[in-house]
Amino acid sequence: MRTPVRRTASLLLLGVLPAFAAACGSSSQPDAMGNAARTNAGTGNGNGGGTGSGVGGNTGLPGDPNGGGTVGLAGTGNVAGAAAMSGPYVASESVVRKLSRAEFDNTLLDLLGDATNPASQFLPEDQFSPYDNDYTLQLASAALVDSLQRLAEDVAARLIADPTRLATIVPCTPATPGDAACFSQVVGGLLPRAYRRPVTQDEIDRYMSLLTYATENNPDVPHDFNTAVGLFVRSLLQDPEFLYRIEVGTPTANGGVDALTSHEIASRMSYLLWGTMPDATLLTTADAGMLADAATRTTEATRLLQDPRARAQLHRFHAMWLGYRAIPVDGTLAAAFSRETSALLDRVMFDEPQNYLNLFTFPETFIDATLAEHYGLPAPAAEGWVSYGMSGRAGLLSHGSVLSAFGKFSDTSPTQRGIFVRTRLMCEKVSPPPPNVNTDQPPTSMTAVCKADRYAEHRANAACATCHGMLDPIGLGLENYDLSGQWRDHDNNNVDCAIDGQGEIKPYGAFSGPAQLAQILIDNNEIDDCVVRQYLSFALGRPLLAAEDTPISDLVTSFRQSD
Repeated sequence: MRTPVRRTASLLLLGVLPAFAAACGSSSQPDAMGNAARTNAGTGNGNGGGTGSGVGGNTGLPGDPNGGGTVGLAGTGNVAGAAAMSGPYVASESVVRKLSRAEFDNTLLDLLGDATNPASQFLPEDQFSPYDNDYTLQLASAALVDSLQRLAEDVAARLIADPTRLATIVPCTPATPGDAACFSQVVGGLLPRAYRRPVTQDEIDRYMSLLTYATENNPDVPHDFNTAVGLFVRSLLQDPEFLYRIEVGTPTANGGVDALTSHEIASRMSYLLWGTMPDATLLTTADAGMLADAATRTTEATRLLQDPRARAQLHRFHAMWLGYRAIPVDGTLAAAFSRETSALLDRVMFDEPQNYLNLFTFPETFIDATLAEHYGLPAPAAEGWVSYGMSGRAGLLSHGSVLSAFGKFSDTSPTQRGIFVRTRLMCEKVSPPPPNVNTDQPPTSMTAVCKADRYAEHRANAACATCHGMLDPIGLGLENYDLSGQWRDHDNNNVDCAIDGQGEIKPYGAFSGPAQLAQILIDNNEIDDCVVRQYLSFALGRPLLAAEDTPISDLVTSFRQSD
């Protein structure tokens, strides 16, 4: 049993930020300056093994210092190579990271005032692992290039047709269609915001050439200053410096390790906490070179967390982490589930800041009369907070949003729910089934009628027993809650198959229902350990590496001891 301590949600966020939003760490304590391993070559090797190639030459991790290893380098898609290298942990890898569709849409809203979510309409869907920003799964493709061009044309055309939004990026009145001074103001004003860093005159000049299209002798092209503005916006949205977060850094005394610049840190912070580009205040702080200081980062992070965008971003993180980003129920019920879960997240993390683990043990929930009837709870006079009482429910694991996830075969799946607990709440790895196993069919039996009995026969099979013995008993402890989170006493469509709701989570013991499950996980320090790892994976945009175990353990310890 653990000694209760206070783990506030803000400390979860701020504990990760000084260490890894600045992208650095040593084998004992994360470096506060913000270092990122990189080199300028495309390949490399170290005593620990692992090679790779990538755009610009990406991550470098050291080989065994006792074995004469040199800096090992891995490029995009390099997790296996980096993980294979040995030696003390020096710095987090820095790679080219493409904006996710959500990040792209949020950035367009802040950059151009475009609230139509064009990336979600035009760009290929991101792969979720469970997060949408995993750069190891981001691939450049013809489909991406083509869809990006269509998006840019659409966004630019609508911007030019909207005088109000157009005025936000055109701060001058052009005297002629070819007014170079005015166009320079347009490019010089928008380009640094889109690049999220200061720009050079050469970078501005490259776009200035577009002005010739506003005055060329071509009957198909209007002689209009806005012709050049539209071309600039179209080109900008397809520019790798906008589409990707590119980190160059500055050299340090540690060869192969660069310190992130203040502007690179600003982008890491804003995309982590807001899911969008830095605002003017954060960019001004970066311009002054102040974000290399951990105290300044904490001050800025605290400010960012006070913005509504921070709530929306944490809602997205939890929805991806806990698997309810797409709720498989009808629209009305899904909306009620979403309001319920968002209200609890806001109350615990923002409105009444408290122990983060209360998200999983909270004795009340935010519901309307419809959801109260669905759950079998007392109906509030108006949508609001209602006590769970002795219902066996508590916290997030009792919400329909979470319980509706990880189903299969149009019903709950004890196996899938077990995988959810093992991988998302305990951060364990679950091996895939053997290739000869048909996972598209539920367990069947010649004699067993009831679902629990069919799963028991399944576990009795020696080929299945090891994995399913660790998974199915967890899901069986949640079987009284159907795929919409509603209580049931028996199997669907079979009143003769009573559900006893008894489960087991090895090695900790028996439980029944989501409240008891959450308490077991908390008592054994599973959730607080795992949420730090999950949030860090989200922050870094990739799975965590074995080489990072020591600094990650330091973060977990800090989170547990925080007050």
